Amino acid sequence: MRVLGINAIFHDPSAAVIVDGRVVAAAEEERFSRRKHGKRPVPFAAWELPELAAAWCLEQAGLRPGDLDAVAYSFDPGLCRDAAEMGLDDPWDHLRADYARRAPQFLATALPGLDPEQVRFVPHHVAHAASAGLSVPEDSAVLVLDGRGERASHLAGAYRGGRLDVLCGQELPHSLGLLYEDLTRHLGFLHSSDEYKVMALASYGQPRFLGLLRELVRADGDGGFTVERIDWDALAKPRTAGEEMTEAHADLAASVQKRLEEVLLDLARWTYRAAGGLSTLTLAGGTALNCVANARIAAEGPFERVWVQPAAGDSGTALGAALAVNGEHLPFTTAALGRGWSDDELEAELRRAAVPYTRPASIAAEAAGVLARNGIVAWYQGRSEYGPRALGHRSLLAHPGDRDTQTRMNDVKGREQFRPIAPMVRAERFHDIFEGVYPSPYMLFVHRVRPDWRDRIPAVTHVDGTARVQTVHAEDEPVVSSLLTEFERLTGLPVVVNTSLNTAGRPMVDTPREALELFGSAPVDLLALGPFAVHRAQTYRSVE
Repeated sequence: MRVLGINAIFHDPSAAVIVDGRVVAAAEEERFSRRKHGKRPVPFAAWELPELAAAWCLEQAGLRPGDLDAVAYSFDPGLCRDAAEMGLDDPWDHLRADYARRAPQFLATALPGLDPEQVRFVPHHVAHAASAGLSVPEDSAVLVLDGRGERASHLAGAYRGGRLDVLCGQELPHSLGLLYEDLTRHLGFLHSSDEYKVMALASYGQPRFLGLLRELVRADGDGGFTVERIDWDALAKPRTAGEEMTEAHADLAASVQKRLEEVLLDLARWTYRAAGGLSTLTLAGGTALNCVANARIAAEGPFERVWVQPAAGDSGTALGAALAVNGEHLPFTTAALGRGWSDDELEAELRRAAVPYTRPASIAAEAAGVLARNGIVAWYQGRSEYGPRALGHRSLLAHPGDRDTQTRMNDVKGREQFRPIAPMVRAERFHDIFEGVYPSPYMLFVHRVRPDWRDRIPAVTHVDGTARVQTVHAEDEPVVSSLLTEFERLTGLPVVVNTSLNTAGRPMVDTPREALELFGSAPVDLLALGPFAVHRAQTYRSVE
């Protein structure tokens, strides 16, 4: 069966293709268009399709649009209700349903040769659920939470034998995702984009508004929840972008974060009981990118295993819709589902750019040497990642032992200084340094840094003593594993800083030309482009 999945209606437009039981490719439109998140989640943009991503996915699969058995679109306009009836203040919301109904014709125009009759509407939260529940081999409970779908903001269910049993769904306007979006906006960040900044800020505050939030935001005991109106202004002054962050802002972030965690735990426990005690919980929806909450669910919830879809946000619904139509478990084994270039193609780009380069015997050893001298490495290897996390394919790497590394990396990327940076660690050394969910190959949980390591790797130890860890397994990522092995030989540290290869407000680097452009404009010491090394001549800093 040949299925193309499409996400288009809200934000992070994306495409994915499944051919004969194999996920061949999946990519977000932003990596092609270079527009962060592809578009803003406003009704007027609902018609925009991931045309470039879809065309590339089909090319990667060797298919023409007419070869497809189905196109799975991750939104069902037949489920929509009037915004006013759902308690939403959006007089233009009806445009989403109008554009979705016309999606078959829009897709046929964008992909000539496609039969509009091949387009199937998959409910938004079912697509989210399938992206997680059908990506693990075993039966599982599934929990989906985001801002909104057609008329709901949540789904609790169970997958057995590849079939989804929906156990509960929370109707709008009650939404934990919209709650977090509202807070993001109140704190002066861009909603539906910067929620992860609020999660980071929460670690700097005290949850002194938690009592009030427990009254206003609560699980109902039947699998759903209530979110009442919150007077944000009464708790902390609204902040504009660029304005000073106050203690009250951090305390408000801490309070909402803590209450979100508590309600998610209540929902996970209810889902465990309703699903008949299945041992695995799978998570999807934008809220599942909250790695602090994920860690609490794993540590305090009733499930033996918690698995989070790496593309948990709306981009993952392209894969989820395709999986739902395909109708079988296809275990997720790698996020490296995007574009990649051969060594010959990479070298041609280097020659075109007329930059001096070498091909060392080991690019891993070359990069480890630069990192050991406290340099910053732009690391570009293999196919790009699907989802928001850089996992060793499009990464900026640095030394974790220098206390100034966080400041330097945030300066390179143009980010706020309270933003943490994350570690990657050789899987076999994880338990020596960290406590928490293992394995963690997709960087979707926070972990406690063992006390005797906090001063050794201060750059990746957050203010609360945690780190968002990526475990690197040699069988899955041999080149990155070799880099970590060599770095440990040189420094005694089996950990390297890993953050995404981009600068603030821009999508992750996807093409070799974009990697060269970033290297040329940012204070990076080495570009590791496939097997090739491009050095910047300078003196490295000492580790302090």
